[in-house]
Amino acid sequence: MVPADAAVIFRVVSDPRGHVAIDASGMLQDATGEPAGAVGDTFVIHMDRESLGDLPMGKYDVTVTITGYEQDRFITWEVSGEGFPSIGHYYGYRLEPVTGGTVVTSIYDWSNIGEKWKARGGWPIIPASALRATLGILERTVRTAP
Repeated sequence: MVPADAAVIFRVVSDPRGHVAIDASGMLQDATGEPAGAVGDTFVIHMDRESLGDLPMGKYDVTVTITGYEQDRFITWEVSGEGFPSIGHYYGYRLEPVTGGTVVTSIYDWSNIGEKWKARGGWPIIPASALRATLGILERTVRTAP
C-alpha cells in the first residue's frame, strides 16, 4: 500500500516524465510528450539498454501507446519502436483506494509475445526485482509530489 491518494499516484504513472522518474531498471533516460488521457494516446521514452548489460543496443527511442485507461484506477501500455512493432507484451498499474492510501499493483504481461521473440530468450527483460523497486520509488516520488 502506498500512503497517497490514487489521483496523485495516477498523475505520476500516466505522465511520461513520471515513467522516467520511477524507473528502477535504469533504461528510461528521458521522455517527450504529454500525460496520457485516453486509450490510444502516445508519448516517447528515450531509452538506454546498456544499463541492463545484456544487449549492446545503446540509446534508442520507444513509443508508448496506452492500451487501457480508467482515470485514477487503471493504465496499461505497449511499447514499439522504429523498426519493431509491439511484440505482444504490456505493462501497467492498477490502483485501488483503501483506508490510508492506495494499493498499487504493477502489471507486466509477456504471455502473448510471439514464438519468434520467445525463441530469442531473455524474457521478460525487466526482472521482477526492478518492478518491485519501481513501486518503492513510486511511493517515495508521490510523498514529495505537490
